[in-house]
Amino acid sequence: MNGPTPARRARAQLWILIAVFFAPLLIAFLLYYGGAGWRPAGRTNHGELIEPARPLPDLELPSMNGERLAFDFQSGKWSLVYIGSGDCDQRCREALTLMRQTRLALNENMTRVQRVFLATGECCDRGYLDDQHPGLIVARADSPEGASLVENFPGAAHGGSGRIYIVDPLGNLMMSHTPEVPHKGLLEDLARLLKLSHIG
Repeated sequence: MNGPTPARRARAQLWILIAVFFAPLLIAFLLYYGGAGWRPAGRTNHGELIEPARPLPDLELPSMNGERLAFDFQSGKWSLVYIGSGDCDQRCREALTLMRQTRLALNENMTRVQRVFLATGECCDRGYLDDQHPGLIVARADSPEGASLVENFPGAAHGGSGRIYIVDPLGNLMMSHTPEVPHKGLLEDLARLLKLSHIG
């Protein structure tokens, strides 16, 4: 009984090589796009990435002193934003302190970052804010205009959820950090964004 001819053996070896080369690619493609829900653990961000980034409307809001802030107050720099009642409860104070310390920890990059407090009511504990948070931009969001801005921030309905948000220099909402995120997570995420960004 004759075995396979040299031509058939060569053809079989060729198909085996093709299978060895393409099978891993096919499996990876099916795992990634085939609805299995599997994704490689490539992301290292601590906060919740907002995809796609959400452009915020340009609105003039009054400051804590009653002056009108320019419509682009949230543009031009990276912004750390906290939303909550202006009387600033314990979580508010923790968040504002974390924003201040995170900015300072950026060292030479801290001038690229500003801190924004959107006060949704009871504005404001001026003694505490002036004393502990110089340079903090306080915008009153207790108006229909302010509410239309706040509704763009996920989880911020009804006066805020204790989250800290990151907004890019073009006014796009990029990331949200819940109170459960470790403090260093905000710094690591922001430092990475500043390193990768050529704006602001």
